[in-house]
Amino acid sequence: MFAKSSYEGTREQQYTLLIQQVEALIHEEPNRIANLANAAALLGQFLNDVNWVGFYLLDQTQDKNELVLGPFQGLPACVRIPLGRGVCGTSAARRETVLVPDVHAFPGHIACDAASQSEIVVPILLGDELIGVLDIDSPIINRFDTIDQHYLEQFVQKLAAAM
Repeated sequence: MFAKSSYEGTREQQYTLLIQQVEALIHEEPNRIANLANAAALLGQFLNDVNWVGFYLLDQTQDKNELVLGPFQGLPACVRIPLGRGVCGTSAARRETVLVPDVHAFPGHIACDAASQSEIVVPILLGDELIGVLDIDSPIINRFDTIDQHYLEQFVQKLAAAM
């Protein structure tokens, strides 16, 4: 039985608990989509002041090299994003986290939800192989910081290890 969790302590302690929770959720579950769906739901209930959290997965079929929408929590979203385009595509192409305090100042930002004001995108890497990205949007400018980045990168590493 699951219930909405209440997180106490410092942000670092809260994130540490979140990472332990995702490890428990994905333990011995080999299905990538199931793990990403549970991870999106977990992040959606953990993070305050976010309006979208989810995953885009690399699709290299039919001579395409783009991200395709995966499990998420939030309003319907853009289905395909070319590598190098928008915040997600930029993060995927660079294979590095992109933290955007104000999406309106990011050249080429793709606005799927007009309420989004800030964004963080973390690439999912399995060794050198790009699997996809974790994308989180907030309706608040400057919502994400280096603490979020540090722990979300750890969160994604745990997911990647199970893929």
